[in-house]
Amino acid sequence: MTNTVDLDITGMTCASCANRIERKLNKLDGVTATVNYSTEKARVEFPETISPADLLTTVEQAGYAATLPPAPDAPRGSADDTATADPTRPLRDRLLISTALSVPVVAMAMVPALQVTYWQWLSLVLAAPVVVWGALPFHRAAWVNLRHGATTMDTLISVGTLAAFGWSLYALFLGTAGTPGMTHPFEITIERTDGAGNIYLEAAAGVTTFLLAGRYAEARAKRRSGAALRALLEMGAKDVAVLRDGREQRIPVEQLAVGDEFVVRPGEKVATDGTVTDGASALDTSMLTGESVPVEVGVGDAVVGATVNSGGRLVVRATRVGGDTQLAQMARLVEDAQNGKAEVQRLADRISGVFVPVVIALAVGTLGFWLGTGGGWTPAFTAAVAVLIIACPCALGLATPTALMVGTGRGAQLGILIKGPEVLESTRRVDTVILDKTGTVTTGRMTLRDVVAAPGEDRDEVLGVAASIEHGSEHPIARAIVDAGDAAGLDRSPVEGFTSTDGLGVHGVVDGRAVVVGRPQLLADWSIELGPELESALSGARSTGATPVVIGWDGQARGVLTVADTVKPTSAEAISRLRDLGLTPHLVTGDNAQAARAVAAEVGIHPEHVVADVLPADKVEVVRRLQREGRVVAMVGDGVNDAAALAAADLGMAMGTGTDVAIEASDLTLVRGDLRVAPDAIRLARRTLSTIKGNLFWAFGYNVAAIPLAAAGLLNPMLAGAAMALSSVFVVTNSLRLRSFRPTG
Repeated sequence: MTNTVDLDITGMTCASCANRIERKLNKLDGVTATVNYSTEKARVEFPETISPADLLTTVEQAGYAATLPPAPDAPRGSADDTATADPTRPLRDRLLISTALSVPVVAMAMVPALQVTYWQWLSLVLAAPVVVWGALPFHRAAWVNLRHGATTMDTLISVGTLAAFGWSLYALFLGTAGTPGMTHPFEITIERTDGAGNIYLEAAAGVTTFLLAGRYAEARAKRRSGAALRALLEMGAKDVAVLRDGREQRIPVEQLAVGDEFVVRPGEKVATDGTVTDGASALDTSMLTGESVPVEVGVGDAVVGATVNSGGRLVVRATRVGGDTQLAQMARLVEDAQNGKAEVQRLADRISGVFVPVVIALAVGTLGFWLGTGGGWTPAFTAAVAVLIIACPCALGLATPTALMVGTGRGAQLGILIKGPEVLESTRRVDTVILDKTGTVTTGRMTLRDVVAAPGEDRDEVLGVAASIEHGSEHPIARAIVDAGDAAGLDRSPVEGFTSTDGLGVHGVVDGRAVVVGRPQLLADWSIELGPELESALSGARSTGATPVVIGWDGQARGVLTVADTVKPTSAEAISRLRDLGLTPHLVTGDNAQAARAVAAEVGIHPEHVVADVLPADKVEVVRRLQREGRVVAMVGDGVNDAAALAAADLGMAMGTGTDVAIEASDLTLVRGDLRVAPDAIRLARRTLSTIKGNLFWAFGYNVAAIPLAAAGLLNPMLAGAAMALSSVFVVTNSLRLRSFRPTG
């Protein structure tokens, strides 16, 4: 028998850290572990022969820290505690302090006019806290990597900054750089120096600050990964009116037990999964199924927690509580999807895996060459340290953050929110897009599509009478009929004796006529027969997946009103643009098959690519089936029922008009709710990714080109500073080009 536990991991700085922990855990007999750098969690399946304490010890031996999740009955912190506990705050404080100290150091080094008599000692005082304390996360990560024989960008940052700082200390205390009145003249010359008069404090402090800015931006994006689960669990009811000895008693929902009976009034959320024991009503289940039409329930019907009662009073007996409910299962689906998602290794880390060992080998080789040729210790160390300093490009710290900042800023102007750098890699390879129907391709609101009057009846009179009597109902279908009557400018007549029959319709007296509006069954109960014309209209409406409503008065059927969720006017154009980007659109919905096929035909999606009548778990399975077929899948949705599929997809895009859960589980948010923004989002993300790659190339390129000069001992501080500034300016300028991005059409 195996057990499963989710460990909270701390101390990871890059995806290679997650891979290292995963390998270490999987070496234990019978253990299967998956470590997610984004969510900072490890899901571990382990046999009974291994204890959770053994897992914690293994993680600690790898150089990281792990904790077990709190017990289910452990007291939870308040919402205020959760809101104030921001794990990125220490990093933000570190960044702000380092920035304040680094700016004058860089300014004095680059502007000779600011180099007062003891400027070099002032630079040391300001730069020392930045290099020692500000760069501590990089030094700590480099030490952990060194213990495991690995090198990452943290290694290069740590070695480069410490080399620059160490050589500056040597030049100040043992060389000639500490002489009062020493300056770095504004000249760019290639000449050999002994290095004893050169300080590199601006490089050490500047690199640290730039990279802290990049690390902070990444940490903020990563922190949002767990927000989907929090938002999903917040959707449930907080308290419940439970029946005890025939009396209602309000208790926290956590105290509800299987078998308890509780009351759900109109407008309230169902507290947990259960079975109706008394009453009848219509439930808004769109959060679960995505279907826009409320579901009628009565005695004996099953109901799901967090769905909303939009009709009469219900009494429900709880059948599942806590972690067994469908809402909790959906939360687990989202978490499983996030854990199973292949994390894209940061581009800089991938490059550094090769670049760092090469640079360190070059520095050692340079030292050996100079000593071997009798050049002396001072020029040998000058050249070796120069290689390390010039190889640590400060532009690297700007490469990703500046492109992301400009790209996401331009995206925000266009109604596109990009969550982080990991998102961009997926957009380049996406070839399939899954679209939810309700609220994504369609408006998600019921509207009157057609009115068919019986022979001899006036269409406007049929609609006017229906709108008059439906005005007393809050049902979404009734609202659609009333809105249509108002839009047509029809006067509403007063209604006498209004009565609602749950699940069937309404009846009352309008202008002295006994009017019945609802399902055909309700009219049959009143002995009102439909003629062949209305029967045909009824069948036609059902064949398109719409909802027909029949109206009759004074013993005769007078018309059929067809209500349906309407397709957004921009959806067909948006799907055409997605095809132009090389994507194959699929429609996946919890709605019925007829409605799904009708919508697909209207917007141009092939019938073979339509999947209907699915639950949230089925949507995830559709995503994974396509992924198993070798597809790279994007998912566009707006509801809670889409959250797990959005997280499971290679690229999740949520409509900004949808639920917070869907938005938090997605990678991109389309603020306006216009599907045409989806192809623009993919284009912008792809262009931002190509800009980041270009920035990384040039950030390394300038420095790689200068390494031979450094190895030859020909780099003076001004030239090194100019190379640093030039590469940084190029990276920023290249990123600013993203501001010219224009949407199509």
